[in-house]
Amino acid sequence: MKNKKICIIGLGYIGLPTAALLANSGFSVCGVDVNEKIVSIVNEGKIHIIETGLDAFVKSAISNGKLKAYTKVQLSDIYIVCVPTPFYKNKNLVEPNIEYVMSATKAISQFIKPGDLVILESTSPVGTTEKIKQSLIHHGTNLDDVHIAYCPERVLPGRTMTELVENDRVIGGLSKESTKKIADFYRLFVDGNIFETDAKTAEMCKLTENSFRDVNIAFANELSMMCDNNGVNVWDVIRLANKHPRVNILQPGTGVGGHCIAVDPWFLISQDPKNTKLIKTSREVNDFKTQWIINKIINFINDNFSKSNYKPKIACLGLSFKPDIDDLRESKALVVVNSLLSNGCDVAVVEPNIKSYKNFKIVDFLEGIEQSDLVCILVKHREFLKPELKNKLMKCKVFDFCGALS
Repeated sequence: MKNKKICIIGLGYIGLPTAALLANSGFSVCGVDVNEKIVSIVNEGKIHIIETGLDAFVKSAISNGKLKAYTKVQLSDIYIVCVPTPFYKNKNLVEPNIEYVMSATKAISQFIKPGDLVILESTSPVGTTEKIKQSLIHHGTNLDDVHIAYCPERVLPGRTMTELVENDRVIGGLSKESTKKIADFYRLFVDGNIFETDAKTAEMCKLTENSFRDVNIAFANELSMMCDNNGVNVWDVIRLANKHPRVNILQPGTGVGGHCIAVDPWFLISQDPKNTKLIKTSREVNDFKTQWIINKIINFINDNFSKSNYKPKIACLGLSFKPDIDDLRESKALVVVNSLLSNGCDVAVVEPNIKSYKNFKIVDFLEGIEQSDLVCILVKHREFLKPELKNKLMKCKVFDFCGALS
């Protein structure tokens, strides 16, 4: 099967690593993205995102001619859709948006031929894989001997290149034959177990995994707010409670960001509001935690500086949605910073994984905390855990919202 040509639509946080991995595994890969700048960067053998080891994979793939990027779909044998699935608010619900998936489907429709594989990796509402099939039929595609399946990614940003290979995968085809053929394809480059099922089950599985995480994080965030109100160290509580053999409480934080855990639960909620009350409440708790943090910082400023003309300096450490990456998608740390700025605060932002940001200046650690009246640790980056930096933080007034100092 390695003589098959692969077309990957979407060169983002999943598409580009997947393209680079496959190209280094011996496949001929064309990567497609509508962003001409991204295409140009990739064709230079460079990367536009921070991901451990990705730069070496892309450089190698471009150098050996196994990977080339385009702005339009190219004739291939295997098509993998890795485009974003954003959402938009509709009254009190958040509705998933699969327009990019449908656009990618239309783009590949004219190229598909008998024997081709069509794979959706984008996180999607239940039933999206079937919609791809119906869309292809609508565009006049002959689906005789064409195999369509859903295969959700399960990677952790920062470990993507490793986990694309090592993690177990779930393959859900629109037919048993499609499931088997596409599972056989993934077995060529995945060392983890491959579990075969149907498309709807695979779609539900992906949403269930991230909703489970969201519910558990909500418990930790709710616990952190209760402990703060009672003058109790939440990190000590969690550490001691987790000594119980059947307790494993997650870590609270600034909220839940990223394009998975913060988004996927809404896909389930929007499809079945009546039976997703716990999931919806967890989403609300995790979103409220961010506002709770903003309120805590503003209250500190009002309580300590409102009677003077002095404008306090607030240092915010971390901007990405999770530690040690540059990804700002749905970042709650970014929400905190923007809210403080809109409230007229003097904010110094420290983010070691990002050189610059359009709306404000990013400074280094020492400049950020220098003469600061309050340091707010929003993301637990490994740079902030260095002993010499932790020693400097211990001399500051610190709100540690992610347990960096615990």
